[in-house]
Amino acid sequence: MIELIKKVVKQILKLFRKPVPYLTAQISYLSPNERLKGKKIIITGGGRGLGEAMTRRFVAEGADVLIVGRDEESLKQTSLGVGCQYIRFDVTDFEHIEDFLKKANKLLGGANVLVNNAGISLHEGDIRNVSFEQFDKQINVNLKSSYFLSQKFLKLYEKNRCSKGSILFVSSVRGRYVDDIPYGLTKAAINSLTQGLSKLLVKNDIRINAVAPGVTASAMTGREVGGNMYAPQYATGRTYQPEEIAEIACFLICDASSCLSGQIIYCDNGNSVNSHRK
Repeated sequence: MIELIKKVVKQILKLFRKPVPYLTAQISYLSPNERLKGKKIIITGGGRGLGEAMTRRFVAEGADVLIVGRDEESLKQTSLGVGCQYIRFDVTDFEHIEDFLKKANKLLGGANVLVNNAGISLHEGDIRNVSFEQFDKQINVNLKSSYFLSQKFLKLYEKNRCSKGSILFVSSVRGRYVDDIPYGLTKAAINSLTQGLSKLLVKNDIRINAVAPGVTASAMTGREVGGNMYAPQYATGRTYQPEEIAEIACFLICDASSCLSGQIIYCDNGNSVNSHRK
């Protein structure tokens, strides 16, 4: 009897619940024209989400791409579907980063672009809920792996006397603000690293930039790719699709953006701009 009453109450509540609007967006892409021909790119976390979208875009633009991650099944599916190479590797296996990069470099025939995309967010809410384990895990994946992958990549790049290379970090609009949880702190550090490396390497023929998306549909954010983009809590009223961010990433590593280094491109329609306007 109690269960029946619960079902009746749920049905009554549904009658008064406002329907959730379904929102899509008109997204435009540049036609492929081999903008990345000659680029040999390593993408961490390339098997799914934004990493997969970037892989598809980069291959369509003529790049040779190698993706890396822990989930071999998703890596294999993306590799077969897109036409790229892959290596199963955990980016937090710091002792073997150099070995991994040497193998990737050999498979690509001389890597000249590194995309530090692998990242996690554990959505703790605030500092009261953060454990030692959660803190260390996000620092290791989001910051420490990107730092030491970049370090070893730079050494390999300079040893091979490559040119017109770049390192692209995937940051977040969260990195623009003060924060008290590990995810935001790691992204703020990535922003600092992007500009610090750019200043250090300005004369080394290698550019360092970052793309910083707003909330983008992925497994990490719990938003379905190609699904409802409606998000009233954001000033723009919507989330973003990974293909949109991949388009910006493509521009940042192509030679047409050769005058850009040390730039952090916030992809949120200006939502993160510091303004008195709401």
